[in-house]
Formats: sequence, structure tokens, C-alpha cells
Amino acid sequence: MKPQKTNKKQRSFLFQTLSEVCDPRHPLGKLGEEIEWESIEEAFAGYYSQEGRPAKPIRLMVGLILLKQMYNMSDENVVERWKENGVPPKK
Repeated sequence: MKPQKTNKKQRSFLFQTLSEVCDPRHPLGKLGEEIEWESIEEAFAGYYSQEGRPAKPIRLMVGLILLKQMYNMSDENVVERWKENGVPPKK
């Protein structure tokens, strides 16, 4: 099933956004701002079905693949690190 688009403009008074929590000077934060996420979502949307279980957001999946490649991690390791705290390992 295709992932649902999130409303980036609507905020919750209970939860801060990731961009509000992270240091904007961090290299990964800068990289995330430079990536044209909308065009990536459009490019990958054709690979998703309207049926079945709801998909994880395309941005999450592409982000995990980037972290995996940048830090030379296995699938299992990058998901485990993301579940723990979302902080990539130091080189």
C-alpha cells in the first residue's frame, strides 16, 4: 500500500518535529535539507501498491539506505541503530 503523505505544515503542540530537535549544523541535517524529497517520493511511488499493509514513508526508507551506505552497515544494524536512538555510528 502506498505511504500516506504527511502534512508538513501542521504541528502538534505535544511533539516537536525532528528538525526542531536536531542541530541544523550537523552534516546529516544539512544533507537532509539539500535532498529534494518530493521528487524522490514521486520516483518511488510507482513501486507501491494501493493494496495491502500501509507502507513506511519513502523518506524513512531512503534515509535508512543512505545511512546504511554512508556508515557501511548491514540492514539489521542500521534498523537496530535507528530503533535505539536514530544516531548513526561514529566513523
